[in-house]
Amino acid sequence: MTSPWENAGVAPASDTERTSAVRPRTPAADTPVPARPKAYQLVLNDIEDQLRTGALTVGDQLPGERALAEAHGISRASVRDAIRILDVMGVVRTATGSGPGAGAVVISEPAAGIATALRMHVASARLSVQEIVQTRILLETWAARGADLEADPARSAAVLEEARGLLAAMDAPELERGAFHELDARFHVRLSGLAGNAVIEAMMESLRLAISGYVRDAVRSDEAWGPVATVLRGQHHGILDAVAAGDGEQAAGLLREHIEWFHGWSTGS
Repeated sequence: MTSPWENAGVAPASDTERTSAVRPRTPAADTPVPARPKAYQLVLNDIEDQLRTGALTVGDQLPGERALAEAHGISRASVRDAIRILDVMGVVRTATGSGPGAGAVVISEPAAGIATALRMHVASARLSVQEIVQTRILLETWAARGADLEADPARSAAVLEEARGLLAAMDAPELERGAFHELDARFHVRLSGLAGNAVIEAMMESLRLAISGYVRDAVRSDEAWGPVATVLRGQHHGILDAVAAGDGEQAAGLLREHIEWFHGWSTGS
């Protein structure tokens, strides 16, 4: 497929020129007029096509603003809008300067984009923490039941070893609360990866990021934190023992109990 980027070299037209080059007949009064796509959407659609066909892959650098603007007949401001959206979505990483690492480089961090959207909607009260917690239970218990340690023994052993290391770090009595929560979240995300489903793992990471503030603020004082940490440590070790033994049903049950216990304690329910 020939990329429109290859045909760059003409002065950019206005942002609406590309979408209105062929003007339809004036519709009847009762016929709804379809909304024209935003100018930046032209860039998003093209990059999606390039990724789908393999013309763009992770590590590739996008053309510069001018080339993209000329290729799509839009302004450089609209190109910048598109790049910012892709950055927030975790599709590209932007950096100033020159060289292979500068500009917009294709990456793949789906959890970052999903987490940003979830966090905003939780903040706006469109999505509740309770709903996020319920979704987390659904994903984690499914992952526990679906974990197959024999599918890739070397990888499974590495994940379990990493999980044990995270628990060992969490067992340190002098560990600060924020560090504990970070290790806790990594522990859950890593265990979910044993199911071998990249979407589940990305969703778990996004849910972790979306409610990190809620988890951090749930415990108001060091005095209250001590007993809570003791319970969480015991629950974590029980979960890991069940997963390591290949008992998915027990692990799923312990995960549900663990998540519901902390949420119930933090909300006083």
